[in-house]
Amino acid sequence: MNTLPRPATGLAIGLSALAGFVDAIGFLELRGIFVSFMSGNSTQLAVALTEGHVRAVASLGGIIALFVLGVIAGTLTGHFSESSRRMIGVMGLVTVLLGAATCFHLALHVPLAVVACLTLAMGAENAVFSRNGDVVVGVTYMTGTLVKVAQKLSQAVTGGAPWAWVPWLGLWIGLIVGGISGALAYHALGLSSVTVAFLAAAGLTLYTWGFRVSGHHEESS
Repeated sequence: MNTLPRPATGLAIGLSALAGFVDAIGFLELRGIFVSFMSGNSTQLAVALTEGHVRAVASLGGIIALFVLGVIAGTLTGHFSESSRRMIGVMGLVTVLLGAATCFHLALHVPLAVVACLTLAMGAENAVFSRNGDVVVGVTYMTGTLVKVAQKLSQAVTGGAPWAWVPWLGLWIGLIVGGISGALAYHALGLSSVTVAFLAAAGLTLYTWGFRVSGHHEESS
């Protein structure tokens, strides 16, 4: 986060908010299963295995598998995109998946397909900020982010950069604000709230296109 240009930092926080929004929808729809927070799902899977809850094991295992497939899809999309448009390509994939979730709900009324698309989108979202196939900034999980906040605060106290913790805190706040917004939207609109997520992703894709394309032109001039 500390090495990202300001527009990219804004995108990361926006994606974190989108993840919180979508995760809240998925959590409420699935009654306690996350679509972007796989650490929580993994713990629940371990407990379900020890207690012999076959349905819970199947549900959690399926969500985790879909998330992994989403990461693979996002990573491959970035790999086969032009270097200057890699982020745009991955953001486009996230938007398409959330658009598919919207269509599955509004046109076909298939909740399981909606949840599957949401989970795939959240996996793909983590490939937006990657370098050489490795994630640079994780935007759907916050344990590491809070560790970064604490580390940067510790460094500030001992003479390091005084404000290096702020972008990481912004990432966490983005998730919280997105989660609150997603919960409120779900209670008001039900699963139709995925439309809001789709529109937000489309807006973030346009934002990404704007700063990536303009930045590329500046570098070329």
